[in-house]
Amino acid sequence: MGRSYFVEDLVEKYILNLVTAEKAFTTGLLIGQCSPQRDFVVLAVQTAQREEQFNQPKQSKVSLVDIDEEWVTGHARQVSRMLPGGLEVLGVFLITSPELSKESQNTLRRLVFAVEKSVVKGRLWNDVSERVTLHICSKTRKVTCRTFDVQDPKSSAKPADWKYQPGLSSSWSVLQCSVKIDLHIPVPEGSSVKNLDKYVKNRLQKWANLVEDSIILINGHVRPNDKEFTEGQKKTPRGSGTQQNFNVQLLMPLVRDSSNERLTALVEVCSESIQLNGVVHCKAYIHSNKPKVKNAIQALKRDVLNTVSVRTEMLFEDILLNEDESTSKVISRDRHDLPRRVYAQVPGCSVCMCDYMFPDEAVADLQERFREILDCDIDEEQIDVTQEAIEGGYLNTTSISKGWDDQ
Repeated sequence: MGRSYFVEDLVEKYILNLVTAEKAFTTGLLIGQCSPQRDFVVLAVQTAQREEQFNQPKQSKVSLVDIDEEWVTGHARQVSRMLPGGLEVLGVFLITSPELSKESQNTLRRLVFAVEKSVVKGRLWNDVSERVTLHICSKTRKVTCRTFDVQDPKSSAKPADWKYQPGLSSSWSVLQCSVKIDLHIPVPEGSSVKNLDKYVKNRLQKWANLVEDSIILINGHVRPNDKEFTEGQKKTPRGSGTQQNFNVQLLMPLVRDSSNERLTALVEVCSESIQLNGVVHCKAYIHSNKPKVKNAIQALKRDVLNTVSVRTEMLFEDILLNEDESTSKVISRDRHDLPRRVYAQVPGCSVCMCDYMFPDEAVADLQERFREILDCDIDEEQIDVTQEAIEGGYLNTTSISKGWDDQ
C-alpha cells in the first residue's frame, strides 16, 4: 500500500489556475510535512519564471527536455530557505499537455532526485524519507501521484493517494522560541573567503549536535517523547482557524557527551577567529493527526539549525559578491550583520513563510521576493518584521566579528 497525501484545498485551486494558463508544461514544488502515517501538502509553488519567459507565446514544438534542471533546483533551494520548522519540500509537480504526458514520469523522476540533492546541501541534519511526484494532464486534468525513495538512485515509482481536504492546516499547533547563539570559530592561517564557509559549517555541525542533545521545555514543562503532543489540550475543530501556540525553551548542554565516541585532535595554526553571536527567533508547525511530542520537538530543533545555517550561507554569498577575493584578509570588515528573520502570512494559508532581511533592505524588497519565489502577493501589513526587533530599533540578530585568536 502506497503513502497517502492529504492536501490543502488551496493547493487544488492553485493547480487548477495553472492548468488553465495554456502552457505546454509547468513545473513546481510541493511543500508540506511528513508523518509516519501520512503526509500533508499545504502549499504548491510553480517554478519562478525567467524574465524572458513572461508574455512568451505558446511554442508549436516543445519537449520536456527543454526544462532547465539547474533553474528548477536553484528555485527549490531558495524556497527551502523560506520555510519555517515542520515544513519542507516534499516533491515536485508537472503539468503537461496530453502530447507530453508520455515523457512526464521520466522527467519527474529526474527532477525529484535533483531537487532533493539541491535542498539538502545546506542542512545540518539528515533524514530519510520518500519524495512525491505529481503529474496533471492539462486537458483531462487527470492526476497521477507517485513516490520515490530518493536515497536509492535505482528506486522505482510507487503509487500514492492524493486527497484534498479543506482547512487541513488551520488547527495545526505552533511552537516558538528564541535561542541565543555564541560561537567562537578559529580560522586557519592563510584561509580565503571561499574557504570561510567550510570552517563555519564544520563548527556549526558540532553546535548542531548540542542542539540535538538539548532538553526541551514546552510551556515550562518537560514532556515524555512518546506522549501525544496535544494530550491534555483543548481540541480545536478542523477549519476553525484557531491554532494553539506553545512557548518553548532549549536547555543546551555545555559540551556533548562523547564517552562512547572515539576522539581525535587536530592542531592548526590560526591567525584569526570568527564570533557568531546573537539571538534567533524560531517557529515550527506540527500537524493535528495525533503527533508525538518527539515529532514537535524535532520540527523546532530543525528550524533552529536551518535558520542559523541559512543566514551564514546568505552572508558568505554576499561577501563573495562584494569583497575583493584577492585580499589576504578573510573578511575585510570587522563586523557583518547577518539578515534578520521576518515572517509573512500567505493568503489563504494557515501557515507563515519566512524570509531574511539585510539592514539595507526594505519591506518592498521582501514583497518582491515573495512574489518571485513563492508566486504570491503579500500586503505589507501581512509581513511581520518585529520578531527579531527590540525597543523600536533592530537587534543585531546574529553577527560575525573578526579578530585575532589569542589561544
